[in-house]
Amino acid sequence: MQSSAYGASLAGGAFDLVHFVKQPQTILRCLSWLFSIVVFATITAEGYINEKDKHETNCIFNKNDSACSYGVGIGVLAFLACVVFLMLDAYFPQISNVKERKCIVIGDLVFSAAWTFLWFICFCVLANQWAKTDAPEVAVAPDAARAIVAFSFFSIITWGFLFFLAFGRYRQGVSEFDQEYRDPANDHSTPYPPTPYASSSGPTGYQQSPFSHNQEQPGEYQPPAY
Repeated sequence: MQSSAYGASLAGGAFDLVHFVKQPQTILRCLSWLFSIVVFATITAEGYINEKDKHETNCIFNKNDSACSYGVGIGVLAFLACVVFLMLDAYFPQISNVKERKCIVIGDLVFSAAWTFLWFICFCVLANQWAKTDAPEVAVAPDAARAIVAFSFFSIITWGFLFFLAFGRYRQGVSEFDQEYRDPANDHSTPYPPTPYASSSGPTGYQQSPFSHNQEQPGEYQPPAY
């Protein structure tokens, strides 16, 4: 059985592009990357309106600029994170240090959990602000606003699955490599008893050497006479 660490085989194998593309985390990261582009790009391009009698632009979500800024910020950071984690996933099988692999998996686990929660907040805020938007603003860019809200919801799903995949890799790594070594001589739970000669130089019941230097009967052999 081939040994592995945190969901990938030990270092030494060549990079397999087909296998990398077919991995679930690769597909989910690409989807998350695409959804983040839709969110922040749509908000930047069509998320602000300019009234006729005013020069300032307002967010289409109930004129709440904080809602648009939050969506752009979360989307841009998610876009950058997807690129970084895709590069780490491609380089991951070449890393021979188990501790470095563990740090990458923990980072993926924490970031995926955080962004699942942040996308959930983004979806709730944008949906709530869009429901409160007045009729004139609703008629300006309804499709863009609905797309932003919809892809924010889709991002919750993809980042949630990425969290579960990272958690599975973390559990797999712990079960294989986080085991303590126990000395059989000091471990009382082992079925084999310790050696009886551990604290002495020889058997305690030894009385006499099996070979005696004083032999009274040399045997039937007689030396030849010269």
